[in-house]
Amino acid sequence: MLETVDLKKKLSKSAYATRIARLQNNLAQLQYAGSHAGLSVVVCLEGWNASGRGRVIRKLTEKLDPRLFRVHASLPPTAFEQGHSFLWRYQIALPDYGEMVVFDHSWYRRVLDDRCDKTVKKKQWREAYEQINQFERWLTDDGQVVLKFWMHISKKEQKKRFREYLRDPLQRWKVTRAYRRQHRRYDRWVKAVDQMLAETSTPNAPWKVIEANDLRWARVRIFETLVAATEEALARRKALPVGVSGSVASWKRTSSRRPARRRRAARRGRRSKAADA
Repeated sequence: MLETVDLKKKLSKSAYATRIARLQNNLAQLQYAGSHAGLSVVVCLEGWNASGRGRVIRKLTEKLDPRLFRVHASLPPTAFEQGHSFLWRYQIALPDYGEMVVFDHSWYRRVLDDRCDKTVKKKQWREAYEQINQFERWLTDDGQVVLKFWMHISKKEQKKRFREYLRDPLQRWKVTRAYRRQHRRYDRWVKAVDQMLAETSTPNAPWKVIEANDLRWARVRIFETLVAATEEALARRKALPVGVSGSVASWKRTSSRRPARRRRAARRGRRSKAADA
């Protein structure tokens, strides 16, 4: 699948400046609309080391309200976290209704890092595909928006960026052993990523592969996808508010029914107590 990605796509500086400014403003306005509607947005930002995930996140934080936006960086699990399901530590970091959370590396660590570094058994990462699909289906059934990005760069481009990091004293720390190990095992990772995309790209939570050899192009494509998905979700809530849990519109629409439900429940409770007596 990754072999078919066109990594030659580029965007000029002038076109980028115009489009990214407009997209940032659009997303900032949609953030408040989403907050009012109780819309939760979950972003899984995956990709090669040095593919530009950090720069995308910095661009996101420039205009978004930090009260409604969080970034969760996924590190190797602690001993305590290893005592739970691999999904547990991500579940407790999910956004509240009306918020957005960006996972800089997410639950896909199990089928990428853990698989390629052989830190878990083959049976475990194979079972993880279905567990992930069920987890994401649970999120989308709750009305949350799940967006998944894989930022793709070539092996040659990755090596070039590593060299740039090493020349910069302020960025030299980024080139860790894990970075070098991934570069050496690039072909192994390509196989793992291809299988991940095939197994976990579902209608409710599809993958979006981003051509990231050109950073300007990559940032614009991610912002465009975020804006379009948020607009679509808000329109869906407006058209059918009762069908979306956690939305303000749904709460208002169903609030008038609650007193009658409580009265019926109270009557059933009294009858049950009388029958027991």
